[in-house]
Amino acid sequence: MADAVDVAPHAHLERRASARLRRRREDLWIAGTALLAAMLALPLARNSWNGPEVAAVLAVSATAMLAHQRWAIGLVVIAELLLAPTVVPRALAAPDDLLVGITGIVATAALVPGLLAMRRAAAALVLITGWERTRATCRRFHAGLIAAGVLAATLPIL
Repeated sequence: MADAVDVAPHAHLERRASARLRRRREDLWIAGTALLAAMLALPLARNSWNGPEVAAVLAVSATAMLAHQRWAIGLVVIAELLLAPTVVPRALAAPDDLLVGITGIVATAALVPGLLAMRRAAAALVLITGWERTRATCRRFHAGLIAAGVLAATLPIL
């Protein structure tokens, strides 16, 4: 009977350790793709309204994420939301130069993992701003991020 009791805490610790490793791999993947997107977006963003500045913020926040700063996921997602309207049109438009088209497609693909982590970013932003972390607060921040993304996507069209 004592053996069964001793096994349960170890299983819980193993699950927690494996979840921590999985989260760390996801963080490395998001940070690496964000850094790649920032490097590829810099030459594409010369003629845009905020491209170089946002690409620089994305590179710095991805570097902070590589340094195990979990709060940086919020900045990565915000920077990717603001960089997407700069990169996506260059990926979808018929470029005169094939290299520009390929760079735009790869940069757009590199933005996807960070944008898919928007829920985690909302939770991190709740903690950064000092609000109490509840399910409702995280949902509000997530809705705000989605609204910011829609606004950033439609602003260049208007």
